Amino acid sequence: MSWDVLLLRLPDEATSVEQITDAHTPAPVGSLHDVHAAINRATPDVDLSDPTRGELLGPTWSMELSIGSQDPVGSIMLHIRGSGDDALTPVFRLASSLCCKILDCSAGDLITPLEASGWHGFQKYRDHAVPPQH
Repeated sequence: MSWDVLLLRLPDEATSVEQITDAHTPAPVGSLHDVHAAINRATPDVDLSDPTRGELLGPTWSMELSIGSQDPVGSIMLHIRGSGDDALTPVFRLASSLCCKILDCSAGDLITPLEASGWHGFQKYRDHAVPPQH
């Protein structure tokens, strides 16, 4: 089970999904080359041995980056597993480096460093739905 967030280009003034019109088509995140370079700058420990999907490991979490093979890259899905607020640091670094906003796929809204309650809500749900193995 993972917490999924989508990195995509949205208007600067958009602070919630309600502000995005149905007619809006997000601009591409960038070329594969530029996206890989930005990911490496933001998270130097990332494993991009498979250029379509990266992997980042933290002390109590793991993150899979679904980049895809399309050039230019339209969006990047992050699949985050584990626990700990330090998992949010690379999410925000990646978004900043790629000039993207972060859509919390479970809550259906944009998150910011000041409002990332979806990560906490996901962990509570996961811990309730999937009891720890003893």
